[in-house]
Amino acid sequence: MGAPQPGKHPGAVKNRVLLILVIGGFLAAWSLPFLTVAPNRLVSGTAVPFAQMSGSWRTVLLLPALVLGLGTFLPQRGATHAAIAVSATLLLAGLLGLAGAHAAHLAETASATGRTALGSGFWLLALATWLAAVDAIERLRLGPVAAVLAHLGVFLPLVVLLFAGELDSLSLLREYANRKEVFRIAFVRHIEIVVAALLPTLLLGIPLGITLFRRAQSQVPVFAVLNVVQTVPSIALFGLLMVPLALLAGAVPELRELGISGIGMAPAVIALTLYSLLPVVRSTVAGLAQVPQPVVEAASGMGFRPSQVFAKIEFPLALPVFLAGLRIAAVQAVGLAVVAALIGAGGLGSLVFQGLASGALDLVLLGVIPVIALAVVVDAGLRILAGYRGVTSG
Repeated sequence: MGAPQPGKHPGAVKNRVLLILVIGGFLAAWSLPFLTVAPNRLVSGTAVPFAQMSGSWRTVLLLPALVLGLGTFLPQRGATHAAIAVSATLLLAGLLGLAGAHAAHLAETASATGRTALGSGFWLLALATWLAAVDAIERLRLGPVAAVLAHLGVFLPLVVLLFAGELDSLSLLREYANRKEVFRIAFVRHIEIVVAALLPTLLLGIPLGITLFRRAQSQVPVFAVLNVVQTVPSIALFGLLMVPLALLAGAVPELRELGISGIGMAPAVIALTLYSLLPVVRSTVAGLAQVPQPVVEAASGMGFRPSQVFAKIEFPLALPVFLAGLRIAAVQAVGLAVVAALIGAGGLGSLVFQGLASGALDLVLLGVIPVIALAVVVDAGLRILAGYRGVTSG
C-alpha cells in the first residue's frame, strides 16, 4: 500500500479557513473583554471577560461551538457545510443573548446611569462566527436567491432577540431608547437622501449608457470623466459644490425657496448622483454589449422595430447585469450618505459625528449599525432581483 496522501489522514484538517476562524474566536474570547461596564455613557469602563459570563446562555453555546470545532476535520460535504452554517448562526445568536442576559443581570444592581457595552472580544468573536457562516453558505453553492436568503437567515435570530427585549439592558439599546425620535428622523432622512440621489442617477445614467452603447466612440471620454469623479474624495466633492450652489441660490431666490443652497440636501444629492453614475452607466453598457447579436438580428429579421428590439430583447437580457451595477451604486450611496451629514444634510451620519464629537461610542454605533443593516438589505434585495431576472431571462 502507498503512503498516505497529504490531507487524506483521518485527523487532517479539511477546512483551514474554519480552523483559523475557530482559533481566532477562541483567542478573542479568552484574551479580550467580552463586555465593558461603566458608570455612565462617556466612560470607557472596566472589562468583563468571557469566563465571567453566567447564566443558561453559556450552556446553549457549547453544542454549536463544538460543531464548528469538529467541522474543521469532517469531510467537506453538503451536510457538513449546512451543519456549520446552522451552528454558526446559533452561536452568533447565543453570544448576543449571553451578552444581553448578563447586561440585564448587572442592571439589577447598577445605577440608572450605568452602562454595559459590548466589548472588543464580543465583536471579534461575533465577526469570526459570522465569517464561518458565510464561508459555509458559499461552499454550499446555492442558487443566487437561495444564497441571499441563507445569508439573511444568519441574522434572523438576532432580530428575534432584539424584538423579544432580550437586549434592552445593553448600552446600545439604552442609547436608542433615549434617542428614539431623533433616530427615527435621522433614519428616514438617510433613506430620503439615498432615494433622492438614485432617482436622477437612473434618469441620467440609463439613457447615457444606451447612448454610449450605440456610439462606442464616445465611451472613452465619457468614462474618463466619470472615473475622475470617482477619484475625488467624497468630502472634497461636497465642499466643491457648496460655493457654486450658494452663489446660485443667492442669485435666484426661487431656488432657495425650493431648498437648494450651499449646505443641506442639494449638494449631498448632487454629489451622490455624480458618484453613482459610473456603475450605472458602465453596467448599462456592459449589459447591452453581452446581448447575443444573432438574437438581435433574428428579431430585426422578424420585423421588430428598433424600439421593440430594445424593449423585448435587449432590455430583458441586459437587466441582470444592469441590476448588478445598480446594486453597487445603491450600496455606495447608502454609505456615502453618512458623510453628507457634515454639510448639514442630516441622516444617520449626524448621529455618528455627534457620537465622535462627544466620545460616546454607543451613539456612533447607533448611526453605524443601521447604515450597515440598510446596505445589507439593499444589497440582498437587488441580488435576489438580479438572480431572479437572470433565471427568467435565461
